[in-house]
Amino acid sequence: MTIKEQLEKISRNTQEIINLEELESKLSRKSKLKVKLGIDPTANSIHLGFAVVLRKFKLFQDLGHETILVLGDFTALIGDPSGKNKTRPMLTQKEIEENLKTYLPQLGKIIDLQKTKIVYNSQWLSNLKPEEIIKLTSRYTLAQMLEREDFKNRYKSNEPISLHELMYPLFQAYDSVYLQADVELGGIDQKFNFIVTRYIQEKYNQEPEVAIMLPILEGIDGVNKMSKSLGNYIGIDEDPLTMFTKIMSINDNLIKRYFQLCTNLPEENIEKFFKIYENPRDIKYILAKEIVSIYHSEEKANKAYEEFVNIYSQKNLPSHIPFFKINSELIDSQNNLNIIEALYAAGILESKAEAKRLLSQGGIYLNGQKLTQKIVKFQKPFIIRIGKFNYYQIEVK
Repeated sequence: MTIKEQLEKISRNTQEIINLEELESKLSRKSKLKVKLGIDPTANSIHLGFAVVLRKFKLFQDLGHETILVLGDFTALIGDPSGKNKTRPMLTQKEIEENLKTYLPQLGKIIDLQKTKIVYNSQWLSNLKPEEIIKLTSRYTLAQMLEREDFKNRYKSNEPISLHELMYPLFQAYDSVYLQADVELGGIDQKFNFIVTRYIQEKYNQEPEVAIMLPILEGIDGVNKMSKSLGNYIGIDEDPLTMFTKIMSINDNLIKRYFQLCTNLPEENIEKFFKIYENPRDIKYILAKEIVSIYHSEEKANKAYEEFVNIYSQKNLPSHIPFFKINSELIDSQNNLNIIEALYAAGILESKAEAKRLLSQGGIYLNGQKLTQKIVKFQKPFIIRIGKFNYYQIEVK
């Protein structure tokens, strides 16, 4: 493939590249570029939003470049402060290790693990001597760091900025120094970190890496960045029907964006769908089938489609509803049950706060009826629906 063809493929659906001329120069001088992607295991699952970056990483693998996946077991202890208006809680080593266990099987759905050099940044960052850390911090000033938008806003509003947060961009930059990276991939929210990295590499007498930044994919709420903590995500390891139904719920104005960022379809094919079909629902069917096929199979995508039509067009229950059990102690002598306690105890929701939020927003249904209060009568069957898609049956141990 020619350099021009490579640049066209690499540039497709990116939001910003710093800078394209440098990338062209590197491609003309090197047959293989060192392409870095850093992942901090701050969650235990990968969603479509992060898959946008992983898919670009896979493109570099297909183009024959050396691809390095940096698992940030050290930097995850700090937590990336990008876009945060408060200091984020620091993870424990145990939490990081648990998250890492689930990452590789999910990554293997998108990237070629055989072509991936996997490294942990604790290998070099945890071995830095005090004088080396001082040398690193001396390369960047506090004034430069406070140019970062989130730090600037927090400083103006007297929100705390911990010193360890200021270290995050520097440690991420040192990853690239250590690896001598030619290219780094990430979301557009990483722009400040990438600018720091390029600056630090030059201070260590290295040619600065090219930063390739991908758009931020909105979640199924249509507003916020896709995030597990916000509950607006589509996980790549979710079952086919859940994925299908979540995709069908996205705002109509995001259909084209999801096609571009989450599928392999050419732009001309995407444009044809909008000319052929008048109803956005019909285009969403194609989108949902395409995405589910990527992470499961075409057969499973077709079955998910049939199941979806059966449930939502014909108003039937799913053919399979997972069972969750709760202790009988949660039900009082009057057969009353606190639904918030039940959803948390059953393991359906990760926190009581999430259950309270969903209840207040009218997102919890019991046997087809929207719940407006937390105390309900336990009955059989006890089928809970959360949002439009997720059905659960609760039984008593």
